[in-house]
Amino acid sequence: MMHWRSIRRNNVTVRGDGEQTLVLAHGFGCDQNMWRALEPFLAGFRLVFFDYTGSGRSDLSQFDPVRHSQLEGFAEDLGEICDALDLRDATLVGHSVSSMIGLMAAIERPERFSKLIMVCPSPCFLNLPGYTGGFERADLEELLALMDRNYIGWATHLAPVVTGEPAGSELSQELSGSFCSTDPFTAKIFAEATFLSDHRGLLGHSPHPVLILQSARDVLAPPAVGDYLRSSLPQAQMEIIDADGHYLHMTHPEIVAQNIRHFVEVHTHV
Repeated sequence: MMHWRSIRRNNVTVRGDGEQTLVLAHGFGCDQNMWRALEPFLAGFRLVFFDYTGSGRSDLSQFDPVRHSQLEGFAEDLGEICDALDLRDATLVGHSVSSMIGLMAAIERPERFSKLIMVCPSPCFLNLPGYTGGFERADLEELLALMDRNYIGWATHLAPVVTGEPAGSELSQELSGSFCSTDPFTAKIFAEATFLSDHRGLLGHSPHPVLILQSARDVLAPPAVGDYLRSSLPQAQMEIIDADGHYLHMTHPEIVAQNIRHFVEVHTHV
């Protein structure tokens, strides 16, 4: 009974009645609406959408500043959703930070998933000895500090950087609006958990085949990070899509859907 609370807490919606289930996990500053461009290309699947606690139309009263100060708290929420739906052998499609959240959930509950698809993933955004994540810690801390000083300005600045499109473009404006619609308190905690964490140690424990969908030109998760993931995950393959920005499922939904379909078909046991 307790697990069913997660359905309301995380605004879970299920559409489609296909035999194969896809769990679509949105990235930081977004909600399940960010999958709408991809959804028309996924006919024939059972699709599970949700909003992370503190995002979208989730129950904000259930956001725990301690539990959700680490990605493990969001992974536990995801696991509870899977328990409530009693999922078996589902495919997790995770965008950005949800690639690591999904990996955590799959390690903890391997029976719930059979494969993982990571869209523009990164296990660590920081530049560390022997690893190039793309950002110096001081730069990320300054970006996070801007959230406190000028939240609207932060959203307006970040959106075109990560989309790879001009500030006035439809996608940049939509993403900026999504950032701004997220409660600043929960957004700051989720941002710190996203950008200042290092989950490279999890990669070798991945229990399932993984498909990495890498954007050719992505400031947040550059191709070198995709190469690192491919070499560190036990059962991984990578497809590089000729695109700008960090939101392939929004800018190139048909190509992303084709890759999802092919990967699911190849790794489905009859």
